Amino acid sequence: MKYQTQKIALVYFVVAMALFAVQVSIGLLMGYVYVDGNFLVDIMPFNILRMLHTNSLVVWLLLGFFGAAYYLIPEESERDIYSTKLAYIQLAILVLGTAGVVVTYSFNLFEGNFFLGKEGREFLEQPRWVKVGIVVAALIFLYNISMTVLAGKKTAISNILLLGLWLLALLFLFAFINPGNLALDKMYWWFVIHLWVEGVWELVMASILAFLMLKLTGVDREVVEKWLYVIVATALFSGILGTGHHFLWIGTPGYWQWIGSIFSTLEIVPFFAMMAFAFIMVWKGRRDHPNKAALLWALGCAVLAFFGAGVWGFLHTLHGVNYYTHGTQITAAHGHLAFYGAYVCINLAIISYAMPVLLGRDPYNQVLNMASFWLMSSGMVFMTFTLTFAGTVQTHLQRVMGMGFMEVQDELWIFYAMRFGSGVAVVLGALLFIYSILVPRGEVVAPGPLERDRLERDPDHVAAK
Repeated sequence: MKYQTQKIALVYFVVAMALFAVQVSIGLLMGYVYVDGNFLVDIMPFNILRMLHTNSLVVWLLLGFFGAAYYLIPEESERDIYSTKLAYIQLAILVLGTAGVVVTYSFNLFEGNFFLGKEGREFLEQPRWVKVGIVVAALIFLYNISMTVLAGKKTAISNILLLGLWLLALLFLFAFINPGNLALDKMYWWFVIHLWVEGVWELVMASILAFLMLKLTGVDREVVEKWLYVIVATALFSGILGTGHHFLWIGTPGYWQWIGSIFSTLEIVPFFAMMAFAFIMVWKGRRDHPNKAALLWALGCAVLAFFGAGVWGFLHTLHGVNYYTHGTQITAAHGHLAFYGAYVCINLAIISYAMPVLLGRDPYNQVLNMASFWLMSSGMVFMTFTLTFAGTVQTHLQRVMGMGFMEVQDELWIFYAMRFGSGVAVVLGALLFIYSILVPRGEVVAPGPLERDRLERDPDHVAAK
């Protein structure tokens, strides 16, 4: 390992993987509720399961982003992280807030309390004290990372990552605005949710992907950075006004139907550029890097993000189509594949790349890791198709034929059963991934090809030889 403070990423990645296991397990329980509507109804109602599922998703993805920053910023800046102590304080605050959220949701504590009770806003249900803690943790993180970058070497990758993380933290401040008017509430809500996942998170994703391509393919930094700037420019250009596709039916002026439709159509461009970037870098590099698993996750991220966020997002964002499909299972199909392809895969890619080095464990279970990719990805793709078909049937029966909501749900049972089966595959794949990363192989070989490759590129090691 080149910089000792990169070990900070190890703890972040371990906590992130633990929450990842919790998130997919709760998702599996929710999937069975669709099959048997009375399942767990007296123990853990569906709305509580959904809050835990979505919030654990957001938290573990953020922890993955933070861990990725603590791993790659030292290499990009060519210096250690400014303060190890601040990094662990930040993690402690986030873990404490997560525990507080789980207890508050599960036992419905402090109902109606302004500061201690949960809010009724999807993804932003956290009690206000937790939101304050998130802001404090974000400020600690930004200070720590910014001081490291400012004192070290500046690269396009570290600058774009820093921009994305700063905007991520600033946009979260809109979560504190909760007006009584529902249309205004939804506008501010989307300033957080959409501008996160279809705006600044894309900057974080693109910078991590660029770092991986640089390390795994050996392509010149100048080439990687040119692609990175193009991707970031198109993501911001389309993503900011693309927020308008959420404003179509919430009481905003009619011109948002055209703004939302046009710019949402353009949101497919940065994801196509990311997919082209990843494959062209691998083709141009022609480097036989020993970490095949990390490369597979990186390429899988680019492809599945293009289809999940790009193609499936485009399917129902034009206002003429969205008029019928809004809020159906088509939305769920897009959401699942988009989150998985864009953000789950990029986190698992950087974890697959960094953890063997952080643990000093090489070789590691790459075969199991790659098997987990195919199992998880196949399950998620099958889930997306079943939800898409379910949403198509739902749209026709409910929005065109006028059948009642619950009547339609009975008609969709077979799709929900298949979706549950795909959820089993996703959970098994997630557990297999965690096992492949954390559990060592039986034989001990030191150093293995991955570590040797890193050592040969380490100037200190070369000098010592």
